[in-house]
Amino acid sequence: LPSHNPPHHQAFHGKYGQEPLFFACAPGRVNLIGEHIDYCGYAVLPMAIEQNIVAAVSVSDSKTIQLANTEPKYKDFSVSVDGLSIDRENPQWHYYFLCGVRGIQEHLSLSSLAGMCCMVDGTIPASSGLSSSSALVCCAGLVTMEACQKALSKVTLAETCAKCERYIGTEGGGMDQSISFLAEEGTAKLIEFNPLRATDVRLPDGAVFVIANCCVEMNKAASSHFNTRVVECRIATKMLAKARGLDWSRLLKLGDLQKELQVSLEQMLELVEELLHPEPYSREEICKTLGISTEQLCEDILSANTQHATDFKLYQRARHVYSEAARVLQFKAVINMHFNFSSCTLLVKNLEQLRLLKVLK
Repeated sequence: LPSHNPPHHQAFHGKYGQEPLFFACAPGRVNLIGEHIDYCGYAVLPMAIEQNIVAAVSVSDSKTIQLANTEPKYKDFSVSVDGLSIDRENPQWHYYFLCGVRGIQEHLSLSSLAGMCCMVDGTIPASSGLSSSSALVCCAGLVTMEACQKALSKVTLAETCAKCERYIGTEGGGMDQSISFLAEEGTAKLIEFNPLRATDVRLPDGAVFVIANCCVEMNKAASSHFNTRVVECRIATKMLAKARGLDWSRLLKLGDLQKELQVSLEQMLELVEELLHPEPYSREEICKTLGISTEQLCEDILSANTQHATDFKLYQRARHVYSEAARVLQFKAVINMHFNFSSCTLLVKNLEQLRLLKVLK
């Protein structure tokens, strides 16, 4: 336990009249480059930030999960461990927490969960694009794992929490959860998927990143903006695959399409220019091209909160994904070249010093 009493510690004692058994913490993140491409299967380059979500926790035999928050606007919530349900139509803060609980329970095939009292605190501005919701899901996953006295690797925790956040309706690609678990101090990470892996990307010494909050909130689960992009990329994948004579029904991601065609990102951009038009696609045009009914489009391709969508920007989404995926690789190459050049310069200086020492001798 910390030597001092942070707000969540004091609030926990005031709420539950006891000391917490343990604390769990998950950081937020900022993505340096690689916007909206993780759910298409492409590598991204985020880093964790100091702002985080913290939970103070005690464990009991009560068969109840009690949740409270140091922020008064987030109301208390209590639920039986045998009656977990997540209302994606009403994405309240406690449902994000339950996503993490349910995800760990299902991954470990736990027939029963420990009862818990939790006090949640956070310094990540809500709905600001710094992954407060994913950090909450990750924190809840950690809490559940520890409360049930289990152990999972960071990679497994990241993959599990990426999947279980979809219970709230957000069809993300796993970047937020991956960097929350796999981040290390002093380095950004190149996050790659299938399989999930993280590679250090050292940033220039003295680099400063200014993260500005425009104060416009965007709750991904409460709106359709995010999932609309996901769906547009999915439809673009199928339209391009159909045009190239592939089995489009099994392809969901633009990254999978590139692998199937075995061509470069530059060639994929050329295909987008050749096969997709810049004007938005209507439902009718998509259904006619793929040879499916409107019902099939809604059931098999659209997400629950994009059923109302009528126009889809396929050209713009596909073009962005392939060009952004290339920019991520270019960024990493530039960083590596910078440090390789610095290392060579240092080596030359060291050799010169050795030569001078030899002369002096």
